[in-house]
Amino acid sequence: QVQLVESGGGLVQAGGSLRLSCAASGSGSSIYAMGWYRQAPGKQRELVASITRGGSTNYADSVKGRFTISRDGPKNTVYLQMNSLKAEDTAVYYCSADRWPPGSPDYWGQGTQVTVSS
Repeated sequence: QVQLVESGGGLVQAGGSLRLSCAASGSGSSIYAMGWYRQAPGKQRELVASITRGGSTNYADSVKGRFTISRDGPKNTVYLQMNSLKAEDTAVYYCSADRWPPGSPDYWGQGTQVTVSS
């Protein structure tokens, strides 16, 4: 089992920055990829960014050039640096972890609220 604990959400003005962190504990060695999803009110949960154990990254088009995902392998921690935030980035952000083979996330964090005021 893997437990994911997120931190770093909050309220920020448009154009500002936030950094989310997610620490994985438990069977961390089984994790192949980690990522961030978000869900805004009335919308489906969507992938924001992901990173594999090898460092390959993937981003939603809406955040490319503004968000950066990174991973501290030994600490099994993933970060999401969010710059130039927009009101439409407001959502609950969820950390995720995939075992091999990758597909739908096997584990989820509890979620952290990000609110961007315009």
